[in-house]
Amino acid sequence: MKRILFQSIIAVLALTAMLMPVEAQAAGKKQIGLQLYSVGNLIGDSAKFAQNAPKVLAEIAKMGYTDVQPSYASYRDGKIYGMQPEAFKAVVEQAGLKCTSTHAGRSLNKKEIESGDFSEALKWWDKCIATHKAAGIEYVVIPSMPVPTTLSELEVCCRFYNEVGQRCREAGIKFGYHNHSSEFVKIEGTLMYDYMLEHIDSENMFFEMDVYWAVIGKASPVDYFNKYPGRFTILHIKDRREIGQSGMVGFDAIFNNAKTAGMKLYMVEMEASTSGDMLQGVRESIEYLKKAPFVKKTYLK
Repeated sequence: MKRILFQSIIAVLALTAMLMPVEAQAAGKKQIGLQLYSVGNLIGDSAKFAQNAPKVLAEIAKMGYTDVQPSYASYRDGKIYGMQPEAFKAVVEQAGLKCTSTHAGRSLNKKEIESGDFSEALKWWDKCIATHKAAGIEYVVIPSMPVPTTLSELEVCCRFYNEVGQRCREAGIKFGYHNHSSEFVKIEGTLMYDYMLEHIDSENMFFEMDVYWAVIGKASPVDYFNKYPGRFTILHIKDRREIGQSGMVGFDAIFNNAKTAGMKLYMVEMEASTSGDMLQGVRESIEYLKKAPFVKKTYLK
């Protein structure tokens, strides 16, 4: 009896020893997100998402990505990629991924800016917020806005975003804004991006800086981190093609200043790949980040 018990203990210890490297590897895995726009041609539109997504998401997870961020085109009329929010959440989680943030948005039209009446736009946002709450998504990011012609118009847009952000906050969701290069233009002598940072309450909106588009707009991401510390909760890590491919974006400086930025998550985004194969492109991008010594395992702590 004692011999059988001893052999059982040895077997358990051996099994534990075999599993430890796997657990250690999982514990050492970096948290790296992917904006699904990068593989939009493979996923397809909302009508094809349920059919195509499981295979594509499984491949993304196999590469080492941990999070995904749906693209701007994903949300419509209370559904995400044409699916009920709970069903969408299940598809993502079945692939071993998390959906912590998304792109969605409705800006003000010219009439709404001129009148200051946000009522219809806020109805749209109320439904959008409820949908993403049901999907368990923590961050909702508006991907862009038309460039206003005057500071007065921009001030109206900022008041609107403050209102949307407050509604998100009340629902337990954080509201953000994603830039392109156009936000780094001057409106009546004032940089649009700076005006937004200074006129939207930090409790109501964070900024998801797209570091590539900031560089294209002749802005330094690190300078903005230092000027507006803590405002950049999510970053879009992007390059001309694969991450680190062009040499024009200082990713080491960006990640080394992540704490100043206030970064908690980052998302890889690609619009083109050198080979023309987007899956290969996102694979090369994550390999760059996994090997980079300046990229930490997580920025949530």
